[in-house]
Amino acid sequence: MEIRATDTPLLEWTGDGLAIGLFENAVELTGNLTQLNENFAGILSELIAETEFKGKEGSSVVIRVGGGSSVRKVMLVGLGTDILKLDNWRRAAATVGRLAIKEKCKTLGISLPVWNNDPAATAGAIAEGIQLALFQDNRFKSEPEEQVGVEQVDLLGFGNQEQVIARANQICSGVILARELVAAPPNSVTPITMAETASAIASLHDLQLEILERVECEQLGMGAFLGVAQASDLPPKFIHLTYKPEGTPKRKLAIIGKGLTFDSGGLNIKGAGSGIEAMKVDMGGAAATLGAAKAIAQLKPDVEVHFISAVTENMISGRAMHPGDILTASNGKTIEVNNTDAEGRLTLADALVFAEKLGVDAIVDLATLTGACVIALGDDIAGLWSTDDTVANQLTQASEMAGEKIWRMPMEEKYFEGLKSPLADMKNTGPRPGGSITAALFLKQFVKETPWAHIDIAGPVWTDKENGYNSAGATG
Repeated sequence: MEIRATDTPLLEWTGDGLAIGLFENAVELTGNLTQLNENFAGILSELIAETEFKGKEGSSVVIRVGGGSSVRKVMLVGLGTDILKLDNWRRAAATVGRLAIKEKCKTLGISLPVWNNDPAATAGAIAEGIQLALFQDNRFKSEPEEQVGVEQVDLLGFGNQEQVIARANQICSGVILARELVAAPPNSVTPITMAETASAIASLHDLQLEILERVECEQLGMGAFLGVAQASDLPPKFIHLTYKPEGTPKRKLAIIGKGLTFDSGGLNIKGAGSGIEAMKVDMGGAAATLGAAKAIAQLKPDVEVHFISAVTENMISGRAMHPGDILTASNGKTIEVNNTDAEGRLTLADALVFAEKLGVDAIVDLATLTGACVIALGDDIAGLWSTDDTVANQLTQASEMAGEKIWRMPMEEKYFEGLKSPLADMKNTGPRPGGSITAALFLKQFVKETPWAHIDIAGPVWTDKENGYNSAGATG
């Protein structure tokens, strides 16, 4: 699919489907739309009246244009009332893309108003929304359903936005990689194949790659990570990808992703109703990290970025970590394991220590860490914990631009009392109340001074139904 911005006037565009965006309760036809309505013998005004189209967000109506018109179908798409959120444009583009597939439109023209007097941001959001909405993952179907695909999308009235669209393509390539990794079954995505994916990204985009094998992790004292890994027949892989810009980097950052390619729960095995069959998603943080690596390597910012994941399975065997075991992390802290199903924080502990030794200016970790966060914030909102207000505010601002909902949660220090152990420095789980907070406090013990943020993506890593520009499945 080719997406291009063009100065072709709305009245002169020709193709299969023409999509027009209208705000809620402002669906009057004015300006060029008045002339377009006349050119189409009044069908736009008839369509609005007959369908009682109000322009509500996510709403749409379609009509065929007769009389040998140069446009086969016209689509009206509702933009809602919140004109301040760029994500509304992303979602509107997703609606248009799905309509185009349903209506078998190979060529598509999109006419949406400019958000916040910023045509570049608007064009980028439209390009992202339509690409992500049209992504289909048919890798594991023997006979994929065939459908007429959109081949060309014209963003009408946006002029030259080639660089913006190229940037949107690069971002989407990272999101789609993350979706594919999360959606793939655990017999397809393993620690070995995750390392191979990192190697492919490094080779294709000229990144530095370091894969630490079990012996090297032992030499670094990664007892927490290796405690989780010891039951699996598959070798653990500690992945460290590095992007370095030309010249002196403005900042040095680390992104860490939790990488459990399957989580059985260990000897605290996940029981009936636990969702164990969905535990392929427990590497969603690592998938997002590798997706970010793919995107950032193409975007080429003037910062140095380290992408890190301690990847393993959490399995059951005669070698399995026991409840009651005491592990020693790579910073010397000891951990009494009171629940082998709280394994992600153990792998992240050693990853955080490793990242801080790199001398970075800030660390962000992404993890499908707790069911407690899903209970607190639901399926659509990620939880954010941070020791640094500046980092937290920057992440919140970025999430608003990207359309990804996060909510800052309290770092309630007194809750760490629930993690104290009579035998070791700490336990790996605390009481049931505030479980997502105590998980963040556990991670905090492995970052000394570097500004750090933890994002719990257990809710938004997956959606069971179509949601905006996410089809059912992995969101990326």
